[in-house]
Parts: sequence; structure tokens; C-alpha cells
Amino acid sequence: MDMDYMLDDGAWRRLLEGVADRFDELTIIRGFQYAKQGRVEELALRDDGVHVDARVKDNRMYDVAVDLDDLAASVCGCSANRACTHMAAALMRYAELCGRPVQALANARSALKSTAVGAKPGAAPESGRAAASAGADREAAATPSRPGRGEGGPNRGAGPAAPRAVRPTLTEAELTELPVAKWHERFQARHGPMHLHVRTAQEAGELLADLQAMRPELPWALEQLFTLHALLFVLEQMVKPAQADWRQSGLFMGYHTQLALDGLRGRARSLLEDKLALADDGSAYWERLMETADFLRERMLTEDRTLGCFAALYASLWLHWLGPGSAGSEPLYEEELRKLQAAEAELGPALSRLPWSLAQCLLLVYMARDAQARALLARGGSQLMLKPEHLAPLLGVLERGEQWTRLRDWLAETGPLLIGFRGEDLAPYGNYWEAVVARLPEAEPAMWRTLKAMLPFSRAVYEDALAAHGRWDLWIDLQMCMGQDPLSFRVTALKPVEKEAPELLLPFYHQAAERYVLQKNRDGYKAAAKLLKRLAKLYARLKKGERWEQFLAAFASRNSRLRALQEELRKGGLLS
Repeated sequence: MDMDYMLDDGAWRRLLEGVADRFDELTIIRGFQYAKQGRVEELALRDDGVHVDARVKDNRMYDVAVDLDDLAASVCGCSANRACTHMAAALMRYAELCGRPVQALANARSALKSTAVGAKPGAAPESGRAAASAGADREAAATPSRPGRGEGGPNRGAGPAAPRAVRPTLTEAELTELPVAKWHERFQARHGPMHLHVRTAQEAGELLADLQAMRPELPWALEQLFTLHALLFVLEQMVKPAQADWRQSGLFMGYHTQLALDGLRGRARSLLEDKLALADDGSAYWERLMETADFLRERMLTEDRTLGCFAALYASLWLHWLGPGSAGSEPLYEEELRKLQAAEAELGPALSRLPWSLAQCLLLVYMARDAQARALLARGGSQLMLKPEHLAPLLGVLERGEQWTRLRDWLAETGPLLIGFRGEDLAPYGNYWEAVVARLPEAEPAMWRTLKAMLPFSRAVYEDALAAHGRWDLWIDLQMCMGQDPLSFRVTALKPVEKEAPELLLPFYHQAAERYVLQKNRDGYKAAAKLLKRLAKLYARLKKGERWEQFLAAFASRNSRLRALQEELRKGGLLS
């Protein structure tokens, strides 16, 4: 955070409400994209602390002046006579400089909708948290109960409808003092057991919005925790029925349910990627944060391995909110590791071993106990069904920490565990190798050994690495061993070889031309003639015209009975 740019919680909430009220969804999204693309090239806060001046690059440069007290008074040099993308981008950049989560500003409108649940029809809209804090009172006083039998029909004068019971809400004091398990009990009590089987994105959105209506005005850190647990509660209503019903488990979860689950999980991960706004000592909500870790661990260790819902969120929690730099990190990791190890005996066969192993590995990487972590993965072997994506959090920690020697060792030892996956799945693994070799040139031999040992599965990654390092001799050998056809490559793909080592293409083209001739059909002869024309150019470029003439004469003589081939050679100008 830049100390020249600071927003207290009250000002931040007013900004969120102002953006939600003033900007439409599309403008906010575009502004977010512009800010992420670095289009806000200049930004300055005036001495009055109220006005922000910025320059935003679009099809040209636009000057923007934002009034933080009254966004409606903001102006931009573009032709839009309303709140525009350039203003939104400037606000996103301003929030980032203030150390506030830009994602929260990008989601301001959806947050406002959430707090407006239960609003009285026809009433004037309330802004921001005022709607949320008034939600419970409106529900008790203004919302009629759902009619039962004999109620709400044509004979409405038969008697007054019974008032609906006040639905549970939570206060700031309760959220601070109650364990998160009690939060979830309140969530369930608010909605009741008949409404907890969530199958679609619409149902998930409605339930999440209703839970958000329970929330009073909160400090930002507590609001982050509350929102996370609201998302976790809705996710659990989707995952539990899917795991209970074998017909829906794993890959067989309903399509719309899977889409809704992916969307909620993405929102939770985005929330976790924003820094948790704890005070310097972190004591106020530390207990709730540790309970959140317990909550995610318990569900991760028993969920179906093909869902990976809570496992991904557990990893995000320990990568961002509890990652390196947290207060007392080392004892914290030791304690969490102890809890994970104890779970093996407690859960027995019900333990989901892949997330259990990966969770321990992440903590061991934090504590620089790499050999122990890799040994844990090796013991799991093929039973873990380890995928490249599972290693990404571990390797990412080392890459961000610029621990290149450690990253080299991880790549070399985990590569053999990934045998069986296609080239596109291994592409991120290859990118990590490129990053290591760029900073640690002496790691290059280890990269070649590992990628060669992983063939044929690593073929795409190996090819790309050979091309990137100009190892054209090995690249050509690989293509010939694999029986590749030169005509299957774009001309631009072979241009670097023609430029740097054209002689290597000679056997590649010769071999392919002979294969086409052996097909004994017109298409094969056409392809052979096409390759021979390329060979003629290569021999001329290498100034070996005499050798080319000798080869062509021998080739034509050897295949003189193939009249169709002779015709194609004459058409190509190879024979007179």
C-alpha cells in the first residue's frame, strides 16, 4: 500500500456503495480489465484528498477527474455522457494503491444486490449496508408468510395469515465471539432444511444473497471471513448431496450443478486471493481464521477425489491468508502438519489421500523440508493419480520465492510421477523448466534428462524446449524417429531450421519423399514432388547443385515405371 493513498473502512464502504449505485455491471467489468492491463498510466490524489486525477489509455489517452465524495460529479474526456469505463479503471487503480481489494470493487453491484434481499416492494432502495442491517426488520414486519392450505386463495377474508417467524441474523459481536460452526448453524436455521439442496446457479445465487442479508455492517476483515463462509455453506449444500448419491458423484454430477459449483468455487478463490485485512496484531479474528482452516481441512479430507472443491480452497487459504509472512508461521505450519498426520489414523479408509498428501507437501515446502515432501508423493505412487495441476501450488511457491535450485530438484524428481499425461497437460510443467533454466543455466542438462525420460508423453514439451534452445539436430532426430511428415508442419515452423541448420532438413525431406512414393497413388506422388521441390531449393542454398542433379537422375531412373510419378515430376518442373 502506498502511504500517500489511504482509505479508512468507512470511506471504503462509501466508495463500494457509490460504484454499485453509479456504474453498470459491464462498465465495472471493463474498468477492471483496463486497470489489470495497466492502462491507467498516471494517477494522483489532489491535496484536498477528495479528487483523483488520472490518465487512462484507450484508443487514445483520456483525462479523468474523479470526485470521491460525489461520483456523479466525476468527468472524463471521452464522449460518454455518464459513468464510463475510464472512470471505473481509475477507481480500480486508486483502490489498489490504497491497499484495498480491487476484486471487491469489481463485485460491488453483486454485493449490493445481496444486501437488498428482502426489500419491501415499492420502497425506496437503500444503499450498501443500510439495506443489509435493515433486512431482518423488514422480513419480520413487512413480508407476509407463505400461504398454506386454505390461505391466500380466493377466500382471503377467512382470517389473517399467521405472521412468519423472525429469521435469524447475526451481529458483529456474535460474529466476533461465536465459532464459525455456530455461523453455519445460523445459516441453516435461517433457510430451513427444506431449501438446502442446491442444484443450479440461480438457486445458489438466491441462497447466497439471503445469507448476505444476515450480515450487519462489519470491519473489512470480518466481512471477508463472513462472505467466505457464506460461499462455503452454499458449496456444501451442492457437494454433500452429490457425494451421497453415487449416480452424481464425481464426474457424473449434473451439468448445471457442476457449472454452479465451479462458479462459486471461483468466487471463493478470488476472495482468498485478496489479502485478509487483519490488524497488525491479527488477534481480533485470528481464532475465526484458525477455525476456517479446521473447517476446510475436515471437508477436504473426506470429499470425493474427483470433486476437488474444498481441496482447492484449502490450498488457497494456506497460499494467501496463511502463507509465508504470517505471524508465527513456523509453529503454525508444524501444528497444521500434526493435525493432518493425525487424520490418517482418525479417518482410516475414508481419508482422501491425494489432498491429504498435497496439503502436507505444501506445509513441508514452506518449512524447506523438500526431501520429506517428495518422499511422501513417491510413497503414494500411481495410487495418488497425481496430475500436473496438483503440483502447481507447490512449484508456484518456489517460483515466486525465486528458489531456483529447489525448483529444479522438484521438477527433476516429480517429472516421472507425471508419466501418462498428454502434452497440453504438461505444458505448465515445461514452463517451469524454462523459468529455471533461464535463471540457472547449469540446470539445462537436468531438464534434458528428465524430459527424455518422460517420452513419449513429454514429446510436445520436449520439442518446444529443443526449438527454444536451438537444438535442431535433436529436434530433427525426434521428428524422424516419430515418423513425422514435413508437410504436416507450417512453413513458418521449419523456417528457423532452414535459416540456422538447413543441412539437417535434407534427411528429413528425403525420408518423407520415399515414404510418399511407396504409397503408389496419385496423392502420394504429388506430395513427393512437393517435397522434392523443397529439396531442390535446399541443395541450391547449400551450393550443392551437382549432388542434387545426381540424386534426381537416380531417383527418376529408379522410379521410371511409375508413369504417374513421372508426370508429377514434370508438372513440378523437376524433369524436362
